Amino acid sequence: MNGALRRRYSRHLLIPEVGLRGQERLAAVRVLVVGAGGLGSPALQYLAAAGVGCIGIVDDDAVDETNLQRQTIFTTGDVGCNKAVAAAARLHALNPHVGVDALPFRLDEENARELVRAYDVVLDCTDRFPSRYLINDACYFEKKIDVYASIFRFDGQLSVLCAPDGPCYRCLYPQAPPAELTPTCADGGVLGALAGLVGAWQAGEALKVVLGIGEPLIGRLLLVDSLQARVRELRFDRDEACELCGARPTLTGIEKRAYEPVEVESGVAEIEADRLDEALRDATLLDVREPHEAVLGSIAGAVRIPASQLDERMFELDSAVRYVVACRVGVKSLWAVRRLREAGFERLLHLRGGLLAYASRQEDFEFF
Repeated sequence: MNGALRRRYSRHLLIPEVGLRGQERLAAVRVLVVGAGGLGSPALQYLAAAGVGCIGIVDDDAVDETNLQRQTIFTTGDVGCNKAVAAAARLHALNPHVGVDALPFRLDEENARELVRAYDVVLDCTDRFPSRYLINDACYFEKKIDVYASIFRFDGQLSVLCAPDGPCYRCLYPQAPPAELTPTCADGGVLGALAGLVGAWQAGEALKVVLGIGEPLIGRLLLVDSLQARVRELRFDRDEACELCGARPTLTGIEKRAYEPVEVESGVAEIEADRLDEALRDATLLDVREPHEAVLGSIAGAVRIPASQLDERMFELDSAVRYVVACRVGVKSLWAVRRLREAGFERLLHLRGGLLAYASRQEDFEFF
């Protein structure tokens, strides 16, 4: 290590647990970060600043203005650019001594194992259950550690998965919950600073794993409540009944069926956002967004009953009326359609993609 690098990393070299040998170990490692969003932004920056030898960034999404509230690796000028490419440019500027692989495509069943195989440690910075299971499984089969984190509103989770003899994500969550019970940040929101807190902690866990120091979160789920400023820990072991890493595994490879999101059940009629205006000629829009969501925009003539109040206010609806049920992104509304059908309502349509998809097609209508 030359003098310039010794100066750059001098504060690491002063730590006995890191030192010169540890810094050289960081320089030799390859880390894959899946998702350059709220969690990926701080994680990527701290990994690059720490001197990780090569960082892979997987993300097929483009920077949107709504991302800037928490995805601090991007600037206003990056809006519309691919996240992996924009993040790679930022990391090069931050530390030109670090190699960066910009991978502007989606991690899927076809490429997951090949990608994971090319790196030493993987950070799961995604926000959807199918992606989390896929990353977990690829890491397990390729014998790589999965540093997992998730955030929603004021809460965060972290754990280190697929370590030798340690549990995997399926030990913690054997099955994904129904889609209507798992809103993303786009649906429920997230405190921007929480993304920085948890993403930085995630990077710290990855560095500990690489350096072989401390006590990583193996078999431990860290629960962060930023609203109450509390951190709790849940311990969990490898599940002998786990279909992936248990005593009698039934999942022996990357199988597409294991990562397909739950489809809308048969019998629920859906319309696309570009057909909403046509449908409302002989139907009424039932807006089931919560009050804090509805302040971001509305459609004239809509009946507004928050999903959280649907059961107690269902009497306000007329089963003879044809309703198009909608929420912000199509999650709460799907649940609402199912509840209404159970109550005997039959003239129902579900707006696929929610009012956000509808607004994106309107030149004179802003809807977040």
